[in-house]
Amino acid sequence: MYLRFVILNRAKYLSFYLLFVLTLLCKSQTGIFTYDSIYSDGLYRKFRLYVPNIYNSSNAVPLILNLHGYTSNSVQQQAYANFMPIADTANFIVVSPDGTAPLGSPFWNAGFLSTGVNDVQFLSNLIDSIKANYNINLNRVYSCGMSNGGIMSYYLACNLPYRITAIASVTGTMLKAWSNCVPNRPFPIMQIHGTADATVPYVGNSTFEAIDSVVKKWQVYNLCSPTSITYSVPNINLFDNSTAVRYVYTNGQSNSSVELFRVANGSHSWPGGAPVIANTNQDFSASIEIWRFFRQYQLNQFTTVNELSELSSGRVFFGPNPTNGLIKLQHDAMFSIYNSFGVMLISGSGQVVDLSSLPAAVYFLEFNLKGKSFRSKIIKY
Repeated sequence: MYLRFVILNRAKYLSFYLLFVLTLLCKSQTGIFTYDSIYSDGLYRKFRLYVPNIYNSSNAVPLILNLHGYTSNSVQQQAYANFMPIADTANFIVVSPDGTAPLGSPFWNAGFLSTGVNDVQFLSNLIDSIKANYNINLNRVYSCGMSNGGIMSYYLACNLPYRITAIASVTGTMLKAWSNCVPNRPFPIMQIHGTADATVPYVGNSTFEAIDSVVKKWQVYNLCSPTSITYSVPNINLFDNSTAVRYVYTNGQSNSSVELFRVANGSHSWPGGAPVIANTNQDFSASIEIWRFFRQYQLNQFTTVNELSELSSGRVFFGPNPTNGLIKLQHDAMFSIYNSFGVMLISGSGQVVDLSSLPAAVYFLEFNLKGKSFRSKIIKY
């Protein structure tokens, strides 16, 4: 099983080290740590919550989902990413939930196993549970994660786009099994990845999409500029055996963007985190950069209330998207296809939209269903 990609001896060392670090962090932070569980899809699911001392229930605050990697857990990820000092000044709540262990080690079921565990449902339920107890701004809910947690964050972008505003993946990528999935709205993406990652290779393999391909996919989907703004990250640590370059693709639809931190010779590790693995980059903090990226975006800049309602109810569906020609609507409808200049190219009615006569490009599908109009971006490849 390809999920068994972490050497157990290293995992044991990492567990011990991060447990020690978390003990120190808990003593140094001023906020409140909570360890709790909710009942979701027939299981009790555990999570760790950090609420900064400056939190005041009269003000709605952002929420960050901080997802661990395969064989890891919430206590390790809470320590490794260490969002707590950032939350103390930026005033957001961060939750580090636990995956399940149907294979013997904790993981997130990001579309690769028919285990019966629905982690999309769990994380949606978790947002509801935290909202019931704290004043969460539902327009500012974000997901990030390490490795399998980063993969799960991409899976949420595709399967929970009406609840998650933006995602960041550290050493994770998209799986080839579902890499064509897209949400029905622009989606801000940040990717942080080392070129010497031996667990989730930068160049991809039979399971994992190549990082450059994933970044290109979202740059095209969000209609961002095809040319990046490039920044060399100052090499302030000469002993981490790695350097980093930041690529920013701007001017996407609804002001969305895509960012990539390419860590030359970087390992399967969290930049700025505890250097428990060789070549852990220390020139920048992944956690600080993730929050800088997240804080730009609110969900309501990408979708309307009506669209959220329709998406969440599951009443509107069409696919596949991207497509090589045919799109099937869930219901008969009047439809039109427009190019990016607003020129109508195809119109018709029924359940099948045929784009086979059009060249590869980004188009817009507009259709009317039960008196409501819907418009969505379509990628033809």
